[in-house]
Amino acid sequence: MLRLGKREFGPHEPVIMAIVNRTPDSFYDRGATFRDEPALARVEQAVAEGAAIIDIGGVKAGPGEEVTAEEEARRTVGFVAEVRRRFPDVVISVDTWRAEVAEAVCEAGADLLNLNDAWGGVDPALAEVAARHRVGLVCTHAGGARPRTRPHRVTYDDVVADILRVTVGLAERAVSLGVPRESVLIDPGHDFGKNTRHSLEATRRLDEMVGTGWPVLVSLSNKDFVGESLDRPVKERLIGTLATTAVSAWLGAQVYRVHEVAETRQVLDMVASIAGHRVPAVARRGLA
Repeated sequence: MLRLGKREFGPHEPVIMAIVNRTPDSFYDRGATFRDEPALARVEQAVAEGAAIIDIGGVKAGPGEEVTAEEEARRTVGFVAEVRRRFPDVVISVDTWRAEVAEAVCEAGADLLNLNDAWGGVDPALAEVAARHRVGLVCTHAGGARPRTRPHRVTYDDVVADILRVTVGLAERAVSLGVPRESVLIDPGHDFGKNTRHSLEATRRLDEMVGTGWPVLVSLSNKDFVGESLDRPVKERLIGTLATTAVSAWLGAQVYRVHEVAETRQVLDMVASIAGHRVPAVARRGLA
């Protein structure tokens, strides 16, 4: 059972985490939700389309202008409080690698600290914040990369073995500090500290992560490994993203961090129906 905020999710229940970037330079939406009104409209739409988690980030993952901790907090803390007020039952996640920002967003109502785009484990105190506030934590593999840097000729003897070693180690440390075990997830960190072949192998062998018993989160949405695999620019990666989502769902991933909620919901529902974990929405064919 995965427990986040007020919500509980069964072992075969796929969960959508909708991305809401509070940045003016995000790689996908280019600042579409930087201002409060469009960001809140995005939250409302995502929840209506089936997102159970809203993931709020205040710093672009890739290289760009410096964003201080104070500015990151300004972009996220008040917004977390407003989302909590308007949507009391939604799970609120915040991307940050800074413990001081994590402390502030937890006080504002966040339920989950997501190191997915923010360089898992770079600040050990972040897990301590999660433990103190009894919130969830995503433990991510970033291959030792520093925040907001791109991989350069990174190599692994076995990328999945390294992913397992790092993420499981971070998860076990988090639990030892007091983070609720049922609120800890692991994430292979597609694209982060990896080239395209590494991310493809991580996807192909995702069942090895699932086999650890920790719930697995994947962030696949419009990533570069999808773009390079198909030679498509950012705005033309939806089909590749959904194909990768279907494979990940079949292999047992549980949480999906996405830009396109409605399309992802259909893919996950279809895979769940094929797997026998979900009954068809209607079943009239051959019965009338």
